[in-house]
Amino acid sequence: MRITILCVGKIKEKFYRDAIAEFEKRLGRYCRLEILEVADEQTPEGASPALEEQIREKEGARILSRIREGQFVCTLEIQGKKMTSERFAAFLEQTAMEEKGQIVFVIGGSLGLSQAVRQRSDLAVSFSDMTFPHQLMRVILCEQIYRGFRISRGEPYHK
Repeated sequence: MRITILCVGKIKEKFYRDAIAEFEKRLGRYCRLEILEVADEQTPEGASPALEEQIREKEGARILSRIREGQFVCTLEIQGKKMTSERFAAFLEQTAMEEKGQIVFVIGGSLGLSQAVRQRSDLAVSFSDMTFPHQLMRVILCEQIYRGFRISRGEPYHK
């Protein structure tokens, strides 16, 4: 199975990079994980709604340019579907079989995702009603993917 995490911006903090690297190492036995980053746009303080929309569209165009035909796209959105970890594990397993094992998880920038990216999405998933920094969301997503593989294989993992 091939999993791509497609995200806006770079991880600046070492502690986030270390956590992601740990989960990348752990996931190596379950899947081929690829993390792709697209450039983020600077948002000036007090940006107008129109400027914020332009920024989302620019970032969205970069995201869409990295998605290939036939890939199953799962966007992370507050308004998305909520799942338990067990349901997420079943989703990974089912999608691997039905979609030839190619899942792209998309994490937007600080302003969220453009309408075009949301329209390209095959499934929108929400991890919480709360808003998380997109750097932290990358760590949370990696952990949940790892947890999902452990659950699917009946392997122990902390609860």
